[in-house]
Amino acid sequence: MSVEHVTVGPEDAAQRLDRWLRRRYPQLTQGRIEKMCRKGEVRVDGGRVKPAFRLEEGQSVRVPPLPAEGAASAPRPAAPSAADAEMIRTCVLWRDDHMLVLNKPPGLAVQGGSGQTRHVDALADALRFGADEAPRLVHRLDRDTSGLLLMARTRRVAAGLTAAFRAKETRKIYWAAVAGVPSPHMGTIRYGLVKAPGHGPKGEGEKMQLVHPDEVEATRGAKRAVTDYAVIEGLARRAAWVALVPVTGRTHQLRAHMAGIGHPVVGDGKYGGRGQENWGEGWGAQLGGEVSRKLHLHARALMVTHPVTGERLSFTAPLPAHMRRTWEMLGWREADAPEDPFAEAEA
Repeated sequence: MSVEHVTVGPEDAAQRLDRWLRRRYPQLTQGRIEKMCRKGEVRVDGGRVKPAFRLEEGQSVRVPPLPAEGAASAPRPAAPSAADAEMIRTCVLWRDDHMLVLNKPPGLAVQGGSGQTRHVDALADALRFGADEAPRLVHRLDRDTSGLLLMARTRRVAAGLTAAFRAKETRKIYWAAVAGVPSPHMGTIRYGLVKAPGHGPKGEGEKMQLVHPDEVEATRGAKRAVTDYAVIEGLARRAAWVALVPVTGRTHQLRAHMAGIGHPVVGDGKYGGRGQENWGEGWGAQLGGEVSRKLHLHARALMVTHPVTGERLSFTAPLPAHMRRTWEMLGWREADAPEDPFAEAEA
């Protein structure tokens, strides 16, 4: 097979390069795609790109010679088991001919990664509901974060929704339990983020580090990041129920930002200190007692304009079981929360 130069069509605009390659060349693994990008074998309009690069209509993608489909590079993922298919279908909160909205459970990855074979993307075939193709992811959640996840049922709708997320035409509100009570009760965190390498043999354990806003431009690899927060209810100095809006969408942004201001998300072993209990003094992400050690971060609300009908839609997802138990123990009631805790400040 020789080098190909493939022109991106309108149906593939705004799609990630790695996803485009996997759909067009199913014999490719994610690892192989990352290696080809790293070595410059895959190029877009003659330039080097990363796997997460967003394609645009009319661009030319250089694809090097590849193994034939069906070669022993990587087996196709197995079809979802009956139990997994039923599980992922019960996560559907809403659907029409164009979109699906899921309430993703904590612990389920959105995409495959190191050692991840069971994830939403691999279970997408179970969400066809009679359609000719499986739905596509248009944004992500961390594996341990629960809540609203939007999927597109066609490439055209995926392109429209992806563009809406990039243009910040959607609004996402997260709920979290955090250690301590932020002061002031409403504010904006503007620290930039830069990825710090992990310490494992394959780079495991990498995490985001905060960068002062004045130093972002001068810090290699750093990106600006902005998070709005609002305290909905506090529990003395011990803990708080907060609403979070990611104005930008960086990796681990909400978790890193809250830990950076001294109020890590409850259960966050990566950014809050594994095993460190917080009794209202000192610092740590575990509240102790009967409070679950799982991450207490939930994508609660999503507002989006339907890419086909133009209707403005609003979705909410109920809390997962471990967060619901914490809310009950701390005396917090979901019904007491305003629909949008930031609306009054923005009016």
